[in-house]
Amino acid sequence: MQQVNLGMIGGGTVGSGVFHALQLNGGLLASRTGVKVNVRKIAVKAVDEPRPYRIPEAMMTTDWEGVVNDPQVDIVAELAGGTGIARTMILTALKLGKPVITANKALLSAHGEELFAAANDHGTNLYYEASVCGGIPIIKSVREGFVGNRITHLYGIVNGTCNYILTRMKLEGIEFDQVLKDAQAQGYAEADPSLDVDGHDALHKIGILASLAHGFWVKPEKIHFEGIRSITQTDIRFANQLGYTVKLLGIIKSAEGEGSKGEGRATKGEAFAGSLTKEKRSRSIGSALQDASATKARNGARVQVTVYPTLVPNTHVLSSINHVFNAVFVRGDVVGDTLFYGRGAGSDATASAVLSDLADASLDLKFETKHRLPPFVPHEKDGAVLPIDEVVSRYFVRLNVVDMPGVLAQVSNILGNASIGISSVIQPQGHEGKSVPLILMLHDAPNGAVSRALKKIGELPVVKAAPVMIRVENFE
Repeated sequence: MQQVNLGMIGGGTVGSGVFHALQLNGGLLASRTGVKVNVRKIAVKAVDEPRPYRIPEAMMTTDWEGVVNDPQVDIVAELAGGTGIARTMILTALKLGKPVITANKALLSAHGEELFAAANDHGTNLYYEASVCGGIPIIKSVREGFVGNRITHLYGIVNGTCNYILTRMKLEGIEFDQVLKDAQAQGYAEADPSLDVDGHDALHKIGILASLAHGFWVKPEKIHFEGIRSITQTDIRFANQLGYTVKLLGIIKSAEGEGSKGEGRATKGEAFAGSLTKEKRSRSIGSALQDASATKARNGARVQVTVYPTLVPNTHVLSSINHVFNAVFVRGDVVGDTLFYGRGAGSDATASAVLSDLADASLDLKFETKHRLPPFVPHEKDGAVLPIDEVVSRYFVRLNVVDMPGVLAQVSNILGNASIGISSVIQPQGHEGKSVPLILMLHDAPNGAVSRALKKIGELPVVKAAPVMIRVENFE
């Protein structure tokens, strides 16, 4: 049986998990691939650092360069993390013509274009299944399983920490701060949780998936992202009353036709003060579509790539993805709707994905295959990420207003002047003169128009706090 030697960089949570998985199922992997994987050396920061699974001391070294440059190391697995020295480690291995496996989503997000170019230039490959959604095989599915499809929509719950927090907020009625403390105590959130709860981690993953789905490298600075710190129990409660669940959702979808989809729903709010006439809305939507067509003519295909809290209908499967689990919903123009579900983090889930890449890398070496499918095929090479102001959706808006006659008329007048229709209103009974929540559901409208209108609404004397806006997804 053929053997390949693996050099690993990183022996912490992920690295020790991979080593353990190879001890457990290395024989199974060999019987299925016809290639035996031998771990030659593991570079670590410190030999005596704590780790979930034991690694024999003789297997470890603190010299990563020695591991990468070892002529007997055939495959390098970068499992150290970070975007500094990890970039150097991977580039060093690629320049030696050695295939590299990585779980480093932050590095791929920041430097992926450079790394894949280096792999191509030096006749080798970069494998990265473990970089998105842990053990869920979403990278291979998008790249290979859906090779005959145009990916028209992709929605991802890709951060387990945020999903855990939002799940407990809904099921137990607990506020964000308390659930975050519990998540930190249980190891679901870091001491500094900003990477997760402010949306950075989800941005990294969604950017990688968007690049795969649409063939052009999506730069992280082009992705609009928001976290979940602003979500309150009031939002969770009213969303549920309206038939929705709040999820932090990564959204990738073609922007073509968004305006025309919204036109059919635009006139439902005419019963409310300040809603537009059908003629006026038609003119507004027509102008927006003309602008969008002109922009598309200049820039090619337009793709929405965003991360933000989203109201998901309780009837949709993504609303039932709870706690630390991840899920990715993919719609292809041939296959239709598909769903991928599982654990998105942890040593075992990530190790499973690394072993999948290790099998691919071993087989590619065995059969001297440089590429089966290139990672990013520019089938939409003129594509561009749609600016957030041009993204069209529906909206949940929460206002804190003085309970007095005429407030709704003031609010709806501003929305009407901005060509934004209201579909429904909830105002709990209060005491005149006191502050009460006012909940509005708005029809499809460009994000920029809604943001500008809410800024004006927030300046009204009867509005006592900054308006809160959460976008609504219909999955149509």
